[in-house]
Amino acid sequence: MRQNSEDITYTATPPLAKGWLRWLWGALAFFFLLVGIVGAILPGLPSAVFIVLSAWAASRSSERLHQWIEDHHLFGHLLQTWRSGYISRRTKLLATLTMVLSIAVAIHHFGNPYLLLFIVGGIGCGMLWIWTRPEPKK
Repeated sequence: MRQNSEDITYTATPPLAKGWLRWLWGALAFFFLLVGIVGAILPGLPSAVFIVLSAWAASRSSERLHQWIEDHHLFGHLLQTWRSGYISRRTKLLATLTMVLSIAVAIHHFGNPYLLLFIVGGIGCGMLWIWTRPEPKK
């Protein structure tokens, strides 16, 4: 994999699993990849976290699949950004907008105040985490 930034720290790839565990990791990698792709389309469902999980599972099942995810023109950038630890201001704003829309949908569809409190609290924690990440240097 190409290393384009000094901020990115790569760790050694874990050894591949053996037997049925390798198939399980592969199935998880494809599942997370599919959910990540759907998350890129649907508001309220994150995509980056599922792409990261997909690469993680793929690293335990198939070197070829893992490398494909790492080198993909869309997914590779997500993984590099994740590893850098930075979140751009644009990404923070888009994530906040998506979270606010998700809260609005939840308020509209759910009447249970405890469920709403759980949803708003969870989304609020996610939003707090996102806004406390550093932004990349210009």
